[in-house]
Amino acid sequence: MTRREIMQLDLPTVRAQRDAATPVAPRRAFAAGDTPRSKARAVNLKGRLYVVLMLLTLGSSALIVRAVDLQWVRKDFYQDQGDQRYLRDIPIEVPHGTIFDRNGEPLAVSTPVESIWADPSTVLDHADRLPELARALGMDADALTQKLNQRSDKQFVYLARHLNPDAAAAVLGLHVPGVDHQREFRRFYPNGEVTAHILGKTNVDDRGLEGLELAFDEYLSGKPGSKTIIRDLHGRAVEAVDVELATAPQPGHDLTLSIDSRIQYLAYRELMAAIREHKAVTGSIVVLDANNGEILAMVNQPSFNPNSQTGGNIPPADLLSHMRNRAVTDVVEPGSTMKAITISAALESGKWKPDSKVDTNPGSWQHYDHIIHDHRNVGVLTVTGVITHSSNVGAAKIAATLSRDQMWDMFHRFGFGEPTGSGFTGESPGNLPIARRWGPVEQDTIAYGYGLSVTPLQLAHAYAAFASGGILHTPTFVKDGGDEGKRIIDRKIADEILAMLRTVVAADSTAPKAAVPNYFAAGKTGTSHIAHNGGYRDVYNSVFVGLVPATEPRLVCAVVISGATGTDIVQYMGGTVAAPAFSRVMEGALRLLDVPPDNVKTWYAGGPGPNPLALPAREQLPPEPPAGVGEAEEVEP
Repeated sequence: MTRREIMQLDLPTVRAQRDAATPVAPRRAFAAGDTPRSKARAVNLKGRLYVVLMLLTLGSSALIVRAVDLQWVRKDFYQDQGDQRYLRDIPIEVPHGTIFDRNGEPLAVSTPVESIWADPSTVLDHADRLPELARALGMDADALTQKLNQRSDKQFVYLARHLNPDAAAAVLGLHVPGVDHQREFRRFYPNGEVTAHILGKTNVDDRGLEGLELAFDEYLSGKPGSKTIIRDLHGRAVEAVDVELATAPQPGHDLTLSIDSRIQYLAYRELMAAIREHKAVTGSIVVLDANNGEILAMVNQPSFNPNSQTGGNIPPADLLSHMRNRAVTDVVEPGSTMKAITISAALESGKWKPDSKVDTNPGSWQHYDHIIHDHRNVGVLTVTGVITHSSNVGAAKIAATLSRDQMWDMFHRFGFGEPTGSGFTGESPGNLPIARRWGPVEQDTIAYGYGLSVTPLQLAHAYAAFASGGILHTPTFVKDGGDEGKRIIDRKIADEILAMLRTVVAADSTAPKAAVPNYFAAGKTGTSHIAHNGGYRDVYNSVFVGLVPATEPRLVCAVVISGATGTDIVQYMGGTVAAPAFSRVMEGALRLLDVPPDNVKTWYAGGPGPNPLALPAREQLPPEPPAGVGEAEEVEP
């Protein structure tokens, strides 16, 4: 029916027709005892409404309580649980500070590199990719598989450290699941072996292991930062999501050293040449600024390449020996270089003057049960002559007039028997026996450099006091890190010793080869047996320590070369082995520092004039056939 037809219907007529068509059921007859059913109860809609409202109220209350719990009471807990599932804090590595030489040349720099790491379980799930991954890493596939299996219960393992960017990109380009990279820094040393012993090196984690890298590790390291990133279910960073900087990184501080890399290279070259020429085993050279104690150069042989973590071609058993900074860790008996200290004590006592006489005839002296020898009979000498001709007998006789406490005090004031204070890790204090253990013989031998031990740095440090007028400065590796120093002897005594040391660098003295062209030079030779198994063997330490220009000292240099041998003393004495290296290093260093020559006035005048390098007149000695290289010195222990 259409809607119109329905509207036209006569509803009462339709109902009547419906009722007529429906049969009516007969009413049930009640028996005698039956009672009609009571009328049906009315529905309690109001009660039902209360129940529904109560249930809704309770449910709403429960939701509100739960919302409060989630949003306020335990908000941090649930937020942390969520963050743990997709937020990650990753470190921001910071480079070590750069180490510069005094002229701003970089000596140690940190360069960015990539390290490849993996999640072992994820990578092992794709074992078919292991062969190509191993090829990209330059590893054996079986070794890589074994490495991953051994750490399958871990979520992190390094596969390769410190790769260059191209090599790392080749590995990451394979897109092996579970393999990722990490930015790190690697230390690089431009001068390699030349500065290796000063700087030391860092380990694979860029922490200082040796040298100044270790001594200044905390200062150079800085503090790494961290940032928070979002990772997807595969552990990959979601690049489109901004990161949150959790901790700002603090880069390491730069460090400027007192080292002059030009003088450092010069000293390294000359040390290598001297060791090769005289077939020695080890050696050290130390150059100090006489005015403030700054260390301008310190080299050793043998050396090592700090850019190699494995030591390169050095056998593993010898690596530690090559890495040792012998200039501060190894000690030698300094030989005749200690005569200047002995004479200082004698002059301070007032018993001796530079022109006081001492009889060394007949070239030997028995003191108690010990016989002291000179290389030859030099007769009656002045105190200056004892230095000039390096007389053991003269030094011992002078020392015998002093108390042992006087001598010990003077040696100790010059810094022997304790570290110099340079701050270098592992510095040796040397050995200066305490005075009460000295007998007459020990006092004799210490007077000419046996029975005590010093490092090359201590030797240069002590002689710097003569160069600075009796003031001892603390050696330092840091530019402008020197101190004002402390006076240890009177300036008059220092000047008198300096004048004596000038006479050593003469054609008929012990160190003519130490002369520096166009400059006054002063210094002292030393030659000593190397101790072995409680005695001495026929292998020698050849030593020279000097200063230039002697008129106004600027540089102090100590050269120690060990292991020289020979059938004649001339072949291994300090004036032959160590003095030439001193001369060449000082000649180049003075030129590099623009120190004007001592005879510059003669050059400008244009005429010969008096020789400005002429030495003071010295006493005449008994004639002796010339040795060709100057006078020899006694090395008897």
